[in-house]
Amino acid sequence: MLLHANAKLGLAGRLALVRAVEDGCSLRAAAVAFNVSPATVHRWWHRWLDGGRQPRALLDRSSRPRRSPRLLAAELQERICDCRRKTGWGPRLVAGATGFAHSTVWKVLKRAGISRPPRAAKEPANRYEWPCPGDLLHMDTSRYARFLRPGHRVTGDRSRRGGGWMRPATRVGYDYAHAIVDDHSRFAFVELHQNEKAATVTAFVERALAFFAEHGIVTKRLMTDG
Repeated sequence: MLLHANAKLGLAGRLALVRAVEDGCSLRAAAVAFNVSPATVHRWWHRWLDGGRQPRALLDRSSRPRRSPRLLAAELQERICDCRRKTGWGPRLVAGATGFAHSTVWKVLKRAGISRPPRAAKEPANRYEWPCPGDLLHMDTSRYARFLRPGHRVTGDRSRRGGGWMRPATRVGYDYAHAIVDDHSRFAFVELHQNEKAATVTAFVERALAFFAEHGIVTKRLMTDG
């Protein structure tokens, strides 16, 4: 549907407006009821009548003028576009080469859709995957802050000030999510701990390997960024 971004009323609102006038509401009363100016009501009412009382009559019209006597001739516009395509130059260099003003060149290129170079096509993601479960396991740790009460993003209460997260009463530490994922099957084992010390990590890895073994996955390699 063609509607201006800042339109006060959408198509449904315009339909309700003209139907209120059809039902006997005056233009001024309709303006008050729909919170628009009387001129707006007058415009949509007469467009409704001129359009045969069809909803399409209430769509926004193009603001482009019917005539543009100062518009550059088509052959001159093509000359600018041809220079752009052959050289890849920007508007300023094209303006210097063709003898037209920079603003004129920019408008011509924009209308032609070639004011910016086309974006390079993205190559598909190169997703690798080991052939069998257990060939490679990935291990990682993520840190998550603990809190006693949710912040203003959840509660909407911004009245508590004076330090916020930095207050000792608020700083309650972190939780550490330890995770191991099988590269082939994406089967995962995750535990939440209060630290990431060597003893904690070692015990976690032992439990994870036992968990994978219980599900028929024999571990051959384990990779971590630690």
